[in-house]
Amino acid sequence: MIVNEKIAVDHGLKKSEFKEICNLLKRVPNITELGLFSAMWNEHCSYKSSKIHLKKLPTTGKKVIQGPGENAGVIDIDDDDAIVFKIESHNHPSFIEPYQGAATGVGGIMRDVFTMGARPIANLNSIHFGSVQHKKTKNLLRGVVQGIGGYGNCMGIPTIGGQTCFDESYNGNILVNAMTLGLVNKNKIFYSKATGLNKPIIYVGSKTGRDGIHGASMASAIFDEQIEEKKPTVQVGDPFTEKLLLEACLELMADDSIIAIQDMGAAGLTSSSIEMASKGKLGIELNLSNVPCRESNMSPYEIMLSESQERMLIVLENGKEEKAKKIFDKWNLDFAVIGKTTNTKKIEIYFENNKVTDVPIDFLADKAPMYNRKWKKTKLPTKNKFNKDVYKSLKISDVLKKILSNPNVCSKEWIWQQYDHTVMGDTIQKPGADAGVVRIHGTNKAVAASIDSSADYCFAHPLTGGKQVVCESWRNLISVGAQPIAITNCLNFGNPEKEKNMGEFIECVQGIGEASKYLDYPVVSGNVSFYNETKDKGIKPTPSIGGVGLIKDYKKMISMGLTKIDNLVLIIGKTEGHIDQSIFAKNILNQKKGPPPEINLFNEKNNGETLLKLISDGFIKSAHDISVGGILVAIVKMSISGNKGINIKKPENLVNYFEYFFGEDQGRYLIEIEKNDLNKVKSVLDKNSVYFSEIGVIQEKNIILKDKLNVTIDELIKSNKTWLTNYMSK
Repeated sequence: MIVNEKIAVDHGLKKSEFKEICNLLKRVPNITELGLFSAMWNEHCSYKSSKIHLKKLPTTGKKVIQGPGENAGVIDIDDDDAIVFKIESHNHPSFIEPYQGAATGVGGIMRDVFTMGARPIANLNSIHFGSVQHKKTKNLLRGVVQGIGGYGNCMGIPTIGGQTCFDESYNGNILVNAMTLGLVNKNKIFYSKATGLNKPIIYVGSKTGRDGIHGASMASAIFDEQIEEKKPTVQVGDPFTEKLLLEACLELMADDSIIAIQDMGAAGLTSSSIEMASKGKLGIELNLSNVPCRESNMSPYEIMLSESQERMLIVLENGKEEKAKKIFDKWNLDFAVIGKTTNTKKIEIYFENNKVTDVPIDFLADKAPMYNRKWKKTKLPTKNKFNKDVYKSLKISDVLKKILSNPNVCSKEWIWQQYDHTVMGDTIQKPGADAGVVRIHGTNKAVAASIDSSADYCFAHPLTGGKQVVCESWRNLISVGAQPIAITNCLNFGNPEKEKNMGEFIECVQGIGEASKYLDYPVVSGNVSFYNETKDKGIKPTPSIGGVGLIKDYKKMISMGLTKIDNLVLIIGKTEGHIDQSIFAKNILNQKKGPPPEINLFNEKNNGETLLKLISDGFIKSAHDISVGGILVAIVKMSISGNKGINIKKPENLVNYFEYFFGEDQGRYLIEIEKNDLNKVKSVLDKNSVYFSEIGVIQEKNIILKDKLNVTIDELIKSNKTWLTNYMSK
């Protein structure tokens, strides 16, 4: 095939980019070479629209061993233990083929983690779907959940937390963000940088097929009515093979055989080989005739761009080939020597004794375009002036039940019950809590992890929304008694070539950076997913934040469930009654405009650190951060979780009942304490200038607010736990 401009454009390259490729090579690339450029220069692999902005994020800290730039981030959790973690998107594939798209998303992120020598110990996910009225939503939700559960359960890795949201902006582009944590000895971490000359390049895992070709390019494309034609670009996963690959890799990692190792993820053999060589400033020579293929007559182009799953590329020490082969033979996996490192700084590819590619590594990696795109700033919306007369027709009990049954507030038990969250026996905080928690086996330590997003806040004002989602992650870890350490992010946005979308991205990143820096909560890994659009309609800006923290003594972990009759419940943080962008404003008042709640980073940090001290000292018996739905929804969730009621006091400085109880002011928590400890707790809060107020006393089954509310927990459970089950059963 003779390559021309049209073929290059069909591969997702701009006309200007194709011209630049020809200028670099001083010739027209052949079809295999064009395939390499299309993969390495697309948004998914090159980060060409985001790189200059991501560089501004804080990425270092006392506990950071490895920041962005590797397969995953690594943090120190004391002793010789470290946690490897990352979040990745698999949005486009999951919309096209929900089961396999979600399943291979889970498989891919787990490979990113165990590639670094870590055994996966926990999975989480953040999934976003279109309107519940949309014809595709129910089937997409069912397929994605089955795919996540099918892969994770077969691998024997617990899914300990997640988030599910519905919004019409995802009608044409759902989001599937998968996160994995792994445990590794911090002295035995493996990296992807190739070193040394004439070192054997080893292919291991499954055979290469034609599935997933152009998967990386498709991930950087906008959908249209021909979406069904893109199904061949979706990879097909096999969790049982991945389990074998995990065990084989960890066995090989037990000695000093491996120089570098890289998962064959997006762009398959292309990205893995080029990235390894680029990091090591080396060349690489590949003989594709040696690549194990499961389909006949595969071309070099197809072999290099295939995204068949469960494959790894390894640079071995010389003389270790036979030992390595025995290990992979034992686990019934393919093993082949397919090349070597060189001093040419080129990728040279041979097939059937013919040289089919001869391209400097630098052209594919460092010379990839980097754009500083034009963007528009989002103005902070003015606050709405709500007509207080509208409140007169509302009953708190009716409003509460309606919000509890809202798709974005209701219990997601139907989802997480399909995931195995107890396998491995170390899960001590299951899904549905502020954060999932797993013990570090054989120690007193535990690791907490949460995942959050806030598309509505980010859509209203991206800078504030970016700050908020980091703070939400921080609060969720604090609420279980974990010291927050670091975050990973998955940044899901529309077409970056549109100034509005690019502005949303830049300002969200700025907000994430400001909050992360202030909280000493650095970003150690992540992913950017652009072009989440269908027929020119994009998603709301949706940054997903995965947070990880440490509990030094897991016996001091707390949950959100109320524990004891007659204990007191306090509100930490001041309530102003901000209802713009709240679920109350949108779901009850049908008002979608207005600014998100303000973020006070000093209060976020101060309130959180003070609560951690109180938790460590044993004063706090349960806790829950106040987020979507406000105070009353948070109270109900604590009540349902602990099967206890609460007698709510009339709040001090009450502005309005609805604004007070359903407003979404930030930086707030509910905490449960013993009555006898009230003075001691007050003393600590006062000393640290933490605003607080008493909200109520724990009692039996009913939640009571004098003259305003008297409902049983059973009534509220019915409102909160039945909607999703009923929806999926219809």
